[in-house]
Amino acid sequence: MRIEETFSVSRPPEVVFDYLTNPSNLADWQTSKTSVEQLTDGPPQLGTRFRERTKPPGAREFEQIVELTEFERPTRVHVHIVEGPHPIDGTWSFDAYGDGTRVQFVAEGELRGVMRALQPVVQRVMARQFAGYHRNLCRNVELRPSDLA
Repeated sequence: MRIEETFSVSRPPEVVFDYLTNPSNLADWQTSKTSVEQLTDGPPQLGTRFRERTKPPGAREFEQIVELTEFERPTRVHVHIVEGPHPIDGTWSFDAYGDGTRVQFVAEGELRGVMRALQPVVQRVMARQFAGYHRNLCRNVELRPSDLA
């Protein structure tokens, strides 16, 4: 399964990248997250791991361990699902675009079990969900004072 989306944010790439990779912001834009715990010490960087609990609308809550397997500030970050029921990885690429940032997002992975049989439906639902998350991200980043990420 593959989902692609491109969107713009009216802030510089560094601000968008720092907001997106800060675990304390995750539940503010990915609103299905019920908790996020950083498992490794220090600021987010290559190899940083998180435990996320997610409660999608109409579905059961689940837990996953994710790792930042690419971390090239401020141009690219890749999140790999290390453990969890839905191994859909995400990559965000950031390019300066005028006074803001053009963000390209790709989610990819193999669905399992019943989800695999329902892939076309699941893909549409997930694409809408990610589009909503990215609208939240844009709103949150654009409303933040410029010195906060």
